[in-house]
Amino acid sequence: MPPPAKPPRVLRRMLCLDDFEDAARRVLPRPIFGYACGGAETNAALRGNRTVFDELAFVPRVLVNVSGRSSQTMLFGRTYDAPFGMAPMGGTSLACYQGDSVLARVAARSNIPMILSGAALTSLEAVREAGSTAWFQAYLPGETSQIQTLVDRAARAGYETLVLTVDVPVLANRENNVRNGYSTPLRPTLRLAWDGIVRPRWLAGNLLRTLLTQGMPHYENMMPRVPLISRTAERKREFRDHLSWQHLELMRRMWKGKLVVKGILHKDDARIARESGADGVIVSNHGGRQLDHASAPLRVLPDIVSEAGDMTVMMDSGIRRGTDVLKALALGAHFVFVGRPFLYAAAVAGEAGVAHAVKLLREEINRDMALLGIPTLQEIGVAQLMPARGFFFQ
Repeated sequence: MPPPAKPPRVLRRMLCLDDFEDAARRVLPRPIFGYACGGAETNAALRGNRTVFDELAFVPRVLVNVSGRSSQTMLFGRTYDAPFGMAPMGGTSLACYQGDSVLARVAARSNIPMILSGAALTSLEAVREAGSTAWFQAYLPGETSQIQTLVDRAARAGYETLVLTVDVPVLANRENNVRNGYSTPLRPTLRLAWDGIVRPRWLAGNLLRTLLTQGMPHYENMMPRVPLISRTAERKREFRDHLSWQHLELMRRMWKGKLVVKGILHKDDARIARESGADGVIVSNHGGRQLDHASAPLRVLPDIVSEAGDMTVMMDSGIRRGTDVLKALALGAHFVFVGRPFLYAAAVAGEAGVAHAVKLLREEINRDMALLGIPTLQEIGVAQLMPARGFFFQ
C-alpha cells in the first residue's frame, strides 16, 4: 500500500475555519467568491449571524474528570462522530472540481451528515453513491406533480432524510451578485472570461477539467436541466410562492424517511411543522442570503425548542468555532450545520482541505468540552451560559 499523500502545504496555515475564507478569495474568480460569501442587500442578516454569538459567555466548571469525553451525537437513530454536519450549498462544484462529491466523501469518512443542495451541479444519485451519510435538500414549487417526481427520485437513490427549504418563495435581492458579475446560469462575457483567466489554478483545475471530463455542467436536480453557462437559458423558479403547509403534509404522506423543514425562524412555524408531521427543523435564515435583517437563528432558537416537542431541532448560519457549536447546543439545538467554510476549504485544497476543516472543528469542540467541564454533550445547557455584557448580583 502506498504511503498516504502529504497534505498540501497551504493547510499548515489553516488554523481555524475563518482562515479558509481569505485563502479561497485568492483561488476563486471574483463572481464565484462573491456569490459564496455574500448575503442579501445590506448584509445585515449575514453580519448578525456572527455577532450574536458574542452576546453569550461561558461559565465553566472545574475539577471534573473529562478524560473520557466524547462528542458523538445521536441524530435520527444514527450515531455521528460530531454534533455538526455540512449545510447545503449550491455553488460547491463551482468552487472545487466535483465539489459536491468531495464533500459527500469526506462527510462519509468523518461519519457526519452532508446535505446536498437541490441547486447543485451534481446529480443527487451521484452524490448519494459518493457518500452514504448524504441527505438531500429540495427547492420545490407548489405543484403536486413536481413534488411527487422529486420525492420518488430521492427515494430511489437511497436517501433516508429529505430536507425541504421553505424560506425561498422568491429569489432574494442579492445585489452583490450583480456587482460581482454572477448569475445563474453564468452569462459568457469578456468580464467573466477575464475573471477566470486571472485565476489560472481554478480555470485549469476546475472549469477546464470539468468540461474535458464531464462536458458542460448542468443544474441536475431541478427541472428542466439548465447548463452552467448559457447566453439564453433561465433557471425556472415559478410557483415557489405557491408552496404551503398543505404541500408539506403531502410530502409527509409520500416520503417514508425522515422529513426535515429548513428555514424556520418563528416558533409558531415550528409548531405547525410538528403538527404537519415533520421529524425535524433546521433553524436558519439561509446564511443571511434571503431576507435581510432576518433574526439570527441563535437568537430565536430557545423559542423554537419550546414549541418543538419531540421534533429534532437543528440550526445553521454563522457557525465558525467549536464554541459556536456548543452555544447552540446549550440553547437547545440537537445538531448544527456549517456551510461556507467547507466550500472555502474545498476550493483551497479539495478533499484534503475539507478533511482538515472537519478536523479543526472537531478538535475545537473536544478541547472546549474539557475546558467547560462537560464529558458528554448531553451535559451542556443554559447553566453554562450567561450574557457576555453586564453584571449580575445575588
